[in-house]
Amino acid sequence: MTGAEALRQGALRLAAAGVEDAAGDSRLLLAHALDLPRHHLTAALTAPLPDEALRRFDAAVSARAARQPVSQILGRRAFWKHEFRVTRDTLDPRPETETLVEAALAEPFAAVLDLGTGTGAILLSLLAERSVARGTGTDISSKALEVAKENAAIIGVSADFIESDWFSGVVGDYDLIVSNPPYIALAEMAGLAPEVRDWEPRGALTDEGDGLAAYRAIAAGAPAHLRPGGRLMVEIGPTQGAAVAALMAAAGLVLPRILPDLAGRDRVVLARKPA
Repeated sequence: MTGAEALRQGALRLAAAGVEDAAGDSRLLLAHALDLPRHHLTAALTAPLPDEALRRFDAAVSARAARQPVSQILGRRAFWKHEFRVTRDTLDPRPETETLVEAALAEPFAAVLDLGTGTGAILLSLLAERSVARGTGTDISSKALEVAKENAAIIGVSADFIESDWFSGVVGDYDLIVSNPPYIALAEMAGLAPEVRDWEPRGALTDEGDGLAAYRAIAAGAPAHLRPGGRLMVEIGPTQGAAVAALMAAAGLVLPRILPDLAGRDRVVLARKPA
């Protein structure tokens, strides 16, 4: 079987399984099976596939047909300026989260705390841009923290990681606190794509309630760990801006702002500790 034949068969299998971009995903998985960049497949399409590559491709297509995310199959996801290792123990970094990174980099910071760090994508992207800053990432999942530590080593960024339920294990203060917490309401879980609902860690997606529990904890704890004038910045679901801004204001933070992502949806809420 040539690469082109495998590619076509893979795309047909994925389309039958309801995968939206069946052709594109088939191409990604074939490149993965051959250990080639996606755009370097041309020569492989006319040649017979080696048996091992065909076996790897078939396994990858089967996993994708079961709606496992491509990033988990490949073991990596591009985010900001780097590639991050991802597993089933971590939330898949998404392009809209880059809105938070961009906004955080708009002002200088010397110390940053990332609550619920997952892969470490937010924290490590920030620290890679600010070589003199120090950073700490927390997560309730020890397995996620192991992935974050691996990503720090791969990217060459130094950071501290601690197992903590929000602020429970945090000491010291910071001039920037960031978080992409679980914000999907329990009632919304059934409507998620299978790639998200069935494959990503549930605790990183939902609080099993109204989707605001994490923001209540973060807003309440942030003032004690922010320096005067320091910023709290969180990613939100597109309907949560007003509620999260109100929680920050109730906690004594000031100058709340709601920032949109590139699609124009509310994506980040930020506020400051009074100077």
